[in-house]
Amino acid sequence: MADGQDVGGVTELAAALRGRMRGEVEFDAASRALATMDASNYRRVPVGVVAPVDAADVAVALEVCRAHDTPVVARGGGTSIAGQATGIGVVVDFTRHMNKVLAIDPEARTAVVQPGVVCDTLRAEAGRHGLTFGPDPSTHSRCTLGGMIGNNSCGAHSVAWGTTADNVRELDVLTYRGERALLGRGGAGVPAPLRERVEELVAGELALLRTGFPDLPRRISGYALDELLPERGRDWARAFTGSEGTLGVVTEATVALVAEPAARVLAVLGYPEEGDAADAASGLLAHGPLTVEGMAVDLVGRQAARALPPGGAWLFVEVGGADEAEARASAEALCRSVADSTTGHTVITDPAARRALWRIREDASGTATRLPDGGEAWPGWEDCAVPPARLGGYLREFRGLLRDHGLRGLPYGHFGDGCIHVRIDFDLLSLEGVARFREFSQDLADLVVAHGGSLSGEHGDGLARSELLPRMYGERLTGLFDRFKTVWDPDDGLNPGVLARPARLDEQLRFTGLPTGPPVAFSYPHDGGDFSAAVRRCVGVAKCRNTEAGAGVMCPSFRATGEETHSTRGRARLLHEMLLGEVVTDGWRSTEVRDALDLCLSCKGCRSDCPVGVDMATYKAEFLHQHYAGRLRPAGHYAMGRLPSWLRLTSALRLAGPANLAARVPPLAAIAKRLGGIAPERAIPPLAAESFTRWWARQGRDGGADVLLFPDSFTNYLSPEAGRAAVRVLDDAGLRVGVPEGAVCCGLTEISTGQLDRARATGRRTLDRLAEPLAAGRTVTVLEPPCAAALRTDLPELLPDDPRAARLAGQVRTFAETLAELAPDWAPPSVGRPVAGQTHCHQHAVLGDTADRQLRARAGLDGALSGGCCGLAGNFGFEKGHYEVSVACAEDQLLPAVRQAPDDAVLLADGYSCRLQLEQLAGRRARHLAEVLAEAIDRDAAASAR
Repeated sequence: MADGQDVGGVTELAAALRGRMRGEVEFDAASRALATMDASNYRRVPVGVVAPVDAADVAVALEVCRAHDTPVVARGGGTSIAGQATGIGVVVDFTRHMNKVLAIDPEARTAVVQPGVVCDTLRAEAGRHGLTFGPDPSTHSRCTLGGMIGNNSCGAHSVAWGTTADNVRELDVLTYRGERALLGRGGAGVPAPLRERVEELVAGELALLRTGFPDLPRRISGYALDELLPERGRDWARAFTGSEGTLGVVTEATVALVAEPAARVLAVLGYPEEGDAADAASGLLAHGPLTVEGMAVDLVGRQAARALPPGGAWLFVEVGGADEAEARASAEALCRSVADSTTGHTVITDPAARRALWRIREDASGTATRLPDGGEAWPGWEDCAVPPARLGGYLREFRGLLRDHGLRGLPYGHFGDGCIHVRIDFDLLSLEGVARFREFSQDLADLVVAHGGSLSGEHGDGLARSELLPRMYGERLTGLFDRFKTVWDPDDGLNPGVLARPARLDEQLRFTGLPTGPPVAFSYPHDGGDFSAAVRRCVGVAKCRNTEAGAGVMCPSFRATGEETHSTRGRARLLHEMLLGEVVTDGWRSTEVRDALDLCLSCKGCRSDCPVGVDMATYKAEFLHQHYAGRLRPAGHYAMGRLPSWLRLTSALRLAGPANLAARVPPLAAIAKRLGGIAPERAIPPLAAESFTRWWARQGRDGGADVLLFPDSFTNYLSPEAGRAAVRVLDDAGLRVGVPEGAVCCGLTEISTGQLDRARATGRRTLDRLAEPLAAGRTVTVLEPPCAAALRTDLPELLPDDPRAARLAGQVRTFAETLAELAPDWAPPSVGRPVAGQTHCHQHAVLGDTADRQLRARAGLDGALSGGCCGLAGNFGFEKGHYEVSVACAEDQLLPAVRQAPDDAVLLADGYSCRLQLEQLAGRRARHLAEVLAEAIDRDAAASAR
């Protein structure tokens, strides 16, 4: 089949699709680049992407593609780990429009859904009726039902509720030739010609179908042809589930729901090592657990392991009940029954503690891609499954096979189902490494088969394992798979190269041709100085597409727009394609990458929330630095990117008053905004009449200092009241405060706009002026969280050869950290009021807020601050064209939290941008924690004087 990639053919195809489809038709480089990869090691380049609005639109897309001899790949969340959701031909994106729960029948316990609906969306809708959808892969917050049906996904609770195939009741599908089939038991809704050909194929191979499939709970590999046996009720929906988009395209599905347990508790069982845990797992199934998950210390980490029972590996066993007491009793009974074989156990009832442990497990598909020594590890053998009773022996031999091939990996997974996940440190960049990858794959396939297992136990075969199916099933049964595929799709138009007539597993690898070590400004210390390796961190698990409330900070622009190009993964994909140069061809001058990064708020949420620590804020700064090298920059880069310089100049010339007056005169303000690249919707914030440093100079303080208060530009020129309040509190805590002589700056605005040469110069001047306190080891207290984060992370990575940068990073403390470390016995004043407001995104991502939460609690400030990003994010929310997204980010978490706060709540926001956003969008004044405490100190002092 032709792939339709000749220029004339692509143009005609695109025009034909645009002329007939109602949904989006995108054949531009950026849209194609976003669909080249899923969460696997593979990459295929599509000619275009379409987003149908309904089943009729899908039918049109198939008809047009068929007429132009172009293959089609259905795609949901793009989280597949075996390569089956990589682009080829035309990619059909179901996430934009066909993403709804159409109906829920609580009596029948069924739901009707479109293929693009996210698993957690269905679970939330079902939860209103006390029901849930049983399968829950670790990507449940962003994977779609269509993808789960395609892969026959499972998840942690399959020991209780089975695979997706166990929960599918009816599927409405379209074949490549446009035939509609309603798949269920018996096949009455299947067109007669298709039904007759399939039934003839099955009838001719009854003995083979009855004996050729291994008997185990996680047999996902190949086509489930045995579900069409007469004694199994000829279940066409089950037979179709797991076909990875190669037989037909799902347009609607009816799925089963299960009763949600009223209460859940978690039993954590310790074992000496992973093999012991695996040996024990199958014996726990008699207790009726909801999950039996296994992890060893090499994945959990030594620090996290301290909170677990003693041992080198653990089983996480979730138990349900009618109430917490019943669930806890069941969990304790289970623990007692196996106590002699464990190294210890604990039962966890607190929901927050359970979520923390499950997060370790669910993030493992990302965290396991970085080994403890920083080495890269990859999927490819992510989910083999063996009979649960044989898991221990299999795992020991698997570890031995890794050693034989000189490879390393961190196994974990669904021990109760005999399914193991692992990321392995394959070298997929060199020919020798790829050859080893192929040899290991063949040897491991043989090991799995020797243990009676399945090459895939959850994620499908895709491009990673389809070639090896003859080793599992033999040539005769895989030949039957080919015939089955031909009956459904004689043109080979649906996802070619997967399952039947497979591509080679060592071809189409996504790293082929990727350059290493392009010259860059940042040092990328965690990636060996290699920008390519930094970009490779994104493995595509798409946690950045999670839009649930309370999901962290990442990724505010995706949460606002819902567009892949504005997700952390989307931007990483475009950077990857930029480095490859095939689809995105202009390198650092790429407009596609520039436009995708334009709505990145540089919040750094991905640095902490992404399981593999992708730091898109740094990548954006790097790209802007390279993109505008020797070129004219946007006006906002000169105005807001160099804001500290303008503020210093204005203060030195004592022009704050005239500047504020001009900002209040509409014609003058409009001119200033236009010249400065500022959004016309924004009000220009007022400058302080007196800077903090000028106020400090008037205090006439002499003598040494315990604490050096860093006068960042925001505090110094825009919010000096926060600096004065911090001095008041630090004085009350018995700490001697000093302020640097001369102007200091972290370079934040220069970094965020990619003016990295200027940022380095700024950093060196600051280090020169801090030479004495640095040498003395003095604590440097920074009130503005993004400035503290820049000094801790950005500056050392910009100046890796200057040891002073690392020294300063080690001495920087937030306001709350300073009090916790230097004045641990100080008793803060009692404020005694509820709080609302914002934890700054950089504090969440880089600094941590433990000290802040403890200080608030000691001061009687009750409640939690909003997560997420305020949406202003320094210069971002002021730049022309960003206003609507900035507001949408604020409306995601911050503004609703403030509106719902009690009338007497104290509004807290340590970040100046957060305070300004609240003032401009909500008309509410928030304060730095130091201001609130200083006010309470003064109140108590006045009361005492009276």
